[in-house]
Amino acid sequence: MPILTVRDAVPEDATAIAAIYAHHVLHGTATFDLDPPDVGFWRDKIADMAARGWPFVVADEGAGAIGYAYAAQFRDRPAYREACEDSIYIASDAMGRGVGRALLAALLEGAAAAGFREMIAVIGGAEPASVAVHARLGFVETGRLRDVGIKFGRRLDTLYMQRSLKVE
Repeated sequence: MPILTVRDAVPEDATAIAAIYAHHVLHGTATFDLDPPDVGFWRDKIADMAARGWPFVVADEGAGAIGYAYAAQFRDRPAYREACEDSIYIASDAMGRGVGRALLAALLEGAAAAGFREMIAVIGGAEPASVAVHARLGFVETGRLRDVGIKFGRRLDTLYMQRSLKVE
């Protein structure tokens, strides 16, 4: 069985990341995007995150990214500078193998090192797998927006979960 490693994303990961996200856009409700962004978008996002010192990591079993996660400032206003929002997506054939947990654990460390003190998960469709992995790593539900998304003919909630990154 291949060994899973979590490492910083590099521009060469953009193609795999684009494919992973496109699958979720076209077949899932975790994202409310309706059209997947292209590889150039992801290449630019990786560069922007690195320039800001914010974590963007990928899970790799030796043949390229099978999942990715990043944490960016929750809102662009300066008062939010210590709060981040996480984003995690896993290749469809890699789900259920602990990839999300490994990515989120690395992301928590990276976000704290980047100076964030609170992490917020904004879970589209209140996806059960995402809720479960966040809860296992100490996130608690802080709110729910009901029927705010429409995708595949379904009305969807957005669930908010939060975890402190402060070291006491």
